[in-house]
Amino acid sequence: MCGIVGYIGKRKAYPILMEGLSALEYRGYDSAGIAIVDRARFAVHKVKGKVDALKEQTKGKRLNGTIGVAHTRWATHGAPSQANAHPHKDASGRIALVHNGIIENYTTLKQKLVNDGVTFRSETDTEVLAQLIGKYYTNGDLAKAVRRALAEVEGTFGIAVLAQDNPTVLVGARKGSPLVVGIGDDEYILASDTSAIVRHTNQVIYLKDNNLVVLSADGYSTTTLDNRHVSCEVQTLEYGAEALAKDAYDHFMLKEIMEQPETIRNAMRGRLLVDDGAARLDGLNLVLNELRRIDRLILVACGTSWHAALAGEYIIEDMAGIPVEVEYASEFRYRNPIIGPNTLVFVISQSGETADTLAALREAAHKGATVLGICNVVGSSIARETHGGVYLHAGPEIGVASTKAFTSQITVLSLLMILLGRMRRISSSDGVSFARALSRIPGQVEKILKQNDAVKKIARIYARHNNFLYLGRSYNFPVALEGALKLKEISYVHAEGYAAAEMKHGPIALIDRDMPSVVIAIRDSVYDKVITNMQEIRARGGKIIAVATEGDKSIARHADHVLYIPKTLPIFSPLLTVIPLQLLAYHIAALRGCEIDQPRNLAKSVTVE
Repeated sequence: MCGIVGYIGKRKAYPILMEGLSALEYRGYDSAGIAIVDRARFAVHKVKGKVDALKEQTKGKRLNGTIGVAHTRWATHGAPSQANAHPHKDASGRIALVHNGIIENYTTLKQKLVNDGVTFRSETDTEVLAQLIGKYYTNGDLAKAVRRALAEVEGTFGIAVLAQDNPTVLVGARKGSPLVVGIGDDEYILASDTSAIVRHTNQVIYLKDNNLVVLSADGYSTTTLDNRHVSCEVQTLEYGAEALAKDAYDHFMLKEIMEQPETIRNAMRGRLLVDDGAARLDGLNLVLNELRRIDRLILVACGTSWHAALAGEYIIEDMAGIPVEVEYASEFRYRNPIIGPNTLVFVISQSGETADTLAALREAAHKGATVLGICNVVGSSIARETHGGVYLHAGPEIGVASTKAFTSQITVLSLLMILLGRMRRISSSDGVSFARALSRIPGQVEKILKQNDAVKKIARIYARHNNFLYLGRSYNFPVALEGALKLKEISYVHAEGYAAAEMKHGPIALIDRDMPSVVIAIRDSVYDKVITNMQEIRARGGKIIAVATEGDKSIARHADHVLYIPKTLPIFSPLLTVIPLQLLAYHIAALRGCEIDQPRNLAKSVTVE
């Protein structure tokens, strides 16, 4: 989950590397470091803390080399410290390496190296790999040394490696952790993702697992780890550097919340056929016949994507009549799931690189399932390894707490519901009703976002509370889970999401004036049941923030504060009810002075287990 960037070319490496680190900092921010080869010597600087601390340490330093690597860390092995920060060097000081991933057999490898007389300077698994490469770097062939070292490694890695005495070559390799190469004018940028590249070029190649790339002034070559040539397609990025700017917003999270009318439109564009009451998902064309035959659907995801999948379960089962199961990817991969001939598996991931979800994909494929993907990042591992799928087209999501990806995922799952439902039991007229309602969602989200100031006022009242309960039923139970997760992620406030009726089975014991409840109480088939739950809270002195349907005047009798959403079909209500909960979490975090875009202990793309 760390950020890697490397540069080789004609320009000074330092400003490009530091700019890249700033763009990648959402991937990890425990420590940071840089290594540049300047006049055949390494200049290495490392700090505990964020990229700004590294900038401060290197201010005024003469870093004139045209090749280098840099890293921003999310700690796995070894606490955040200057010693554990990357880059790591070998014992001779000739090799510098940055790494994303986990070396699972590092203890065994380390003991062998210690027995050979190697002294270690850090607690990390990464230093083992640097020392191992240094051991095999005997004839100036850096790529050969990297291959020999990686042949002994068990685990996952995305690496960038330099040799002090060969400043014309930059080597990268990946297995389980993403690496992408930006191709410029006589220069190359190697990075964990395209956010570190897009300001310099829109031409990229995505390395596949077990690929190695050698970058030099003469060009680039890609091989397998056992040195067989492979060709990689050069792709053009679909977004520009402007997508990485915060514009006038204080935080990327708020910007991304406010972008949701457009990102939901992007997810529907060219796919929702309103007049026909149908949906077209071109990425699924190769499996359309299988879609007609399936009798069971499994949705696999983690975190926020799991909540979107849970909403999808309600939507697809109710309207398309297909049994749906939602699985945590981290559990699915270690079970022995039963997958029949007519079972279809969808894996859902914003980044397309989530380690558990990728492993679940491979397990399902190994058992013979057709596996489809829903992800946001073009060229990601999930996009490449699935049999088909759907891109979100939400643009880069920089805030660690996912917002616009969540609503885009539910939008795609809603389109899938229309597609599958029209194949089965949804009539043409009902299809038109669904499509019209879905097409109105972006405008309705815009209307909700105009309540931002009202949400902020409520946040001021509750910002210092340390416990929250989130309640929802039916389609909005997953939204209660997601609302609670958002608050936990960025405010460090304990919050729990529950199906509203489950409150009576334990959590009601916690209700008092110091534990506010956020209740989704829209006008739907379970409205009266939710009102009963609210009355139970009020009877025990609890405070209630309600999310209700416009025009519902009676709800104010049961809640201390009310935020309204426009009326829509209940199946699409999660796309609206989640918006005020995202804003509430944001404003509480801001009032508490929290690091909103880079919350402690979290990273955006979980590429390690």
